[in-house]
Amino acid sequence: MAGVAGRRTGILGGTFDPPHLAHLALAEAARVALDLDRVIFVPAGDPWRKADREVSPAGARVALVQMAIEPYEWAGLSTVEVERSGPSYTADTIDELVAAGEPDEAWWFILGADALADMAYWHEPRRIVAHARLAVALRPGREGEPLVTDTLRAAVPDIDERIDLVPMELTDLSATEIRAKVAAGEPTEGLLDPEVRALIDGLGLYRAG
Repeated sequence: MAGVAGRRTGILGGTFDPPHLAHLALAEAARVALDLDRVIFVPAGDPWRKADREVSPAGARVALVQMAIEPYEWAGLSTVEVERSGPSYTADTIDELVAAGEPDEAWWFILGADALADMAYWHEPRRIVAHARLAVALRPGREGEPLVTDTLRAAVPDIDERIDLVPMELTDLSATEIRAKVAAGEPTEGLLDPEVRALIDGLGLYRAG
């Protein structure tokens, strides 16, 4: 990485329903570990891997992300997925962002080790690493465990050479639990930025009925 010139950009995709403090911690950890100039948050338009549950409207989730990242000058927002019709495939998103970037820009796709283990089943995973390295955050205590499964290595033969590790204390924040707390009218200190919670309440999200 020492020889990488030009702007250094991380991509953090997600449903962001809602964007919580663990998302911001992951972005910050990757920014520090990899000396990134910026991290682009990309809310999913049609999250094909979340087809088993109802997702909040894209416009609401975009507004929540805008609110969540507003204090951080290094954080940006891309709406390429919510503007694109059809399923939100990471490979398509990276292709689109890279095409719109600077010629010498270096790219990292930020994810956790749990998501990496599932990548073999994503849409065209080879295309993901063709233009971006993987910034993989490890949960405490998993440093000695193998990151790449045989299935993923078969799908992406050069995957091992495309990974940079991001040390951080990954939390077990669950968007499902956060939505349940909001629905019950419970506090979300330590889970959500207060401004994000206020916007959620103002939009009437996650309320029953």
